[in-house]
Amino acid sequence: MSHKGKRPLKRAVYAGSFDPVTNGHLWMIEQAVELFDELVVAIGVNPDKFCTFSAEDRAAMLRETTRQYNNLRVELFDNQFLVNYAQSIGANYIVRGIRTASDYEYERAMRYVNSDLYPNITTIFLLPPREYAEVSSTMVRGLVGPKGWEDVIHQYVPEPVYLRLREYERRRLEGK
Repeated sequence: MSHKGKRPLKRAVYAGSFDPVTNGHLWMIEQAVELFDELVVAIGVNPDKFCTFSAEDRAAMLRETTRQYNNLRVELFDNQFLVNYAQSIGANYIVRGIRTASDYEYERAMRYVNSDLYPNITTIFLLPPREYAEVSSTMVRGLVGPKGWEDVIHQYVPEPVYLRLREYERRRLEGK
């Protein structure tokens, strides 16, 4: 497939659990939509992993926070290696974020395994700015609950996610 009849379409996949989506994820997405003709944000579904939000809720939050990008789509994938998923959708790039040295070591090893399986798929590493480097979905979930959490968490997540977290916590407190 070609883009405007001149060169092959540059399609990338950026995958994660996105439980919940953070501003760091959004930074990665903003960079990737500029770099590639098409970006697929793929939500990995692992039935053995407990998630705060359902895959459908995570997809809805991602769609709501990224609707301004015409070259982006959100999909779910499960029970397969990311590189196999990338191959199945015709992606020639995988986008990964590197926040720490341990991220780098893990992602470097995965890049080599992926290239053994599909040498035609290139892994691109992006390093987020300092203000996002320490933000993770796990950290965000851990901040929910204590008095004043709403003010703290607001800076780490987009507005639709913030509103869903408030609703989630309200329901949890009501026992629903």
